Amino acid sequence: MTEPVFRPNVGARIAVADAGPLIHLDELDCLGLLTDFIEVRVPEAVWREVERHRPQALLAQDIPWIRYSAPTSRQVDAVATLYTLHPGERDALSLCIDSPESLLLTDDTAARLAAKTLAIEAHGTLGLLIRAIRRRQLTKTEVLDLLREIPLRTTLHIRAALLAEVIARVAESDEPARVDPRP
Repeated sequence: MTEPVFRPNVGARIAVADAGPLIHLDELDCLGLLTDFIEVRVPEAVWREVERHRPQALLAQDIPWIRYSAPTSRQVDAVATLYTLHPGERDALSLCIDSPESLLLTDDTAARLAAKTLAIEAHGTLGLLIRAIRRRQLTKTEVLDLLREIPLRTTLHIRAALLAEVIARVAESDEPARVDPRP
């Protein structure tokens, strides 16, 4: 008999953030989707980047922000050179290596490829929006509306065909609708 695989409680995970998802979720007024993480670790380089481009995002009081100085990692240094990563992406990956139970939040394609190389789970803004349906934070209709607004309200660079494919998949999914707790 094989040992069961330990899977951390998805709602009690640690997120390590790159700048993109913080900026884009704030542009969509959806930073609250990060409140179910027990910590949102933000490397110093990422914190400075968000302060420069979207400082109001870091003012959200209900997000469990923790500012971190990233440790150095030879594994990450080697991969960062291969994928030409920026300091914030490099630091976020180093924090993930240092905390294997964490989830990397990034919209950067090269950072996602580097994460895959390092066996780090990564999700971006789209994944966080879709996750909100499963977590019953937003309804499928709300997420579809937000996905359609991405080109209009955000600085997220995404191919129109890819966004259309994601919208179609969400629309066809059998994800449950959130029950509104208000009377």
